[in-house]
Amino acid sequence: MPEGLPGEVFDSHCHLDIMVGERQASSGDPVAQAAQAAGASIRAILEQAKSVGVTRLVTIGYDLPSSRWNAATAANHDDVYAGVAIHPNEAHASTPEVLGEIEELARLPHVRAVGETGLDYFRDWASHDDQQASFRAHIEIAKRTGKALVIHDRDAHDDVLRVLAEEGAPDVVIFHSFSGDAELAKRCSDAGYYMSFSGPVTYKNAGYLREAAGVAPMELMLVETDAPYLPPVPHRGKPNAPYLIPLTLRCLAEVKGADVRDLAAAISANGETAFGAW
Repeated sequence: MPEGLPGEVFDSHCHLDIMVGERQASSGDPVAQAAQAAGASIRAILEQAKSVGVTRLVTIGYDLPSSRWNAATAANHDDVYAGVAIHPNEAHASTPEVLGEIEELARLPHVRAVGETGLDYFRDWASHDDQQASFRAHIEIAKRTGKALVIHDRDAHDDVLRVLAEEGAPDVVIFHSFSGDAELAKRCSDAGYYMSFSGPVTYKNAGYLREAAGVAPMELMLVETDAPYLPPVPHRGKPNAPYLIPLTLRCLAEVKGADVRDLAAAISANGETAFGAW
């Protein structure tokens, strides 16, 4: 258990449904399998997180079933918000009917984000054309519903920024698990986009992420787990969970030369701006 934080903070992106086994992990997903084998409940995950100062979280959808489940879960837990969307890897499923239901879910008061959407050029599970069409549709849903847009950007930085510029970005844009370098951080900062940093910023070979965090203004920074994925050092190879946020936050504070309490307060304020008051 990491040392507790001197102030409260929140997890801006996790997948509760995978962590508790609502979405059964496949044989090709050993991290999720390990998380589910632990048999944690939502209540246990929240209580463990609160014990170290992580008092709230945003659970994120990636297809229609997960979006429905996360929306319902957020409705039943005061300390949970939800995001709803079709992940770019599933972009072929972004039919008008499915996107219509995503928009209906996005209008619910406890759903505060449209995401995760965006572009993933690392995997070829969906064509670039399908991904870009789905991304554009999600941008419009975010603008119509007034909700934050949570972006999955993997090996697609230029096209993500281009599509945002062409469509006109929503008021709140969040680059989930920020994966770019200092140059991309500067471009996001200039555009007023939030950058949410996750466990990889603590990895020895991720100096470029620490350089990006150094460039990112505190008023545009968020912190996340992407649990059960991307755990911080020294938990690599094990399931991630919101209670590990302090490890990532302390790394970010060191990079910024900031007091941990001050950074936690800034991130909490950013969360209220991005997702709305809890």
